[in-house]
Amino acid sequence: SKKLIAIVSTRKPTAYGRQVNREFAEYFARKGISVVSGLAIGVDSLAHEATLKAGGQAIAVLPSGLETIYPATNRPLADRIIKSYGTLLSEYEARHKPRKVEFLERNRIIAAISDLVFIPEAAAYSGSLNTAAHALACGTPVAVVPGHITAPMSAGTNYLLKTGKARAVVTPQDCLELLGIKVDNQSQ
Repeated sequence: SKKLIAIVSTRKPTAYGRQVNREFAEYFARKGISVVSGLAIGVDSLAHEATLKAGGQAIAVLPSGLETIYPATNRPLADRIIKSYGTLLSEYEARHKPRKVEFLERNRIIAAISDLVFIPEAAAYSGSLNTAAHALACGTPVAVVPGHITAPMSAGTNYLLKTGKARAVVTPQDCLELLGIKVDNQSQ
């Protein structure tokens, strides 16, 4: 019965994207919502870190086997996720080393297990758009933060809004409302 919200975005977030990511992930964690991401460099790792910092449960969907954490620099983060009663999830054998296509294949799992996919920012050709497409195919709502129309890291999120494939959110409470969770505005 626990809700799962995926946070996916770019490997090279702007300062604004990092701030939004951190605030939303910490809020979700404090509300007892598990945060799902891909353990990649960038927003994925930041989302896991913020979730753990807030005492929440992180779920990392890997493009590799469980014994071949990718990227290897995130092995300590993966260990912290497990020690915090989180989950590492992979469809590959333990020592499998990821190929490029498996990063996109991982996105379908992130979308399928989540109740909502949240994208703080995304470029025009971001893998986050692939995750959004998988989410829409399985009926999972997509929420994005509207961005500046000339900012490269907002082109993807603005495209999702323009085409009606995502809902605009400006607070983490907006995401909860999309899930039908009543938010007490007095305790924000």
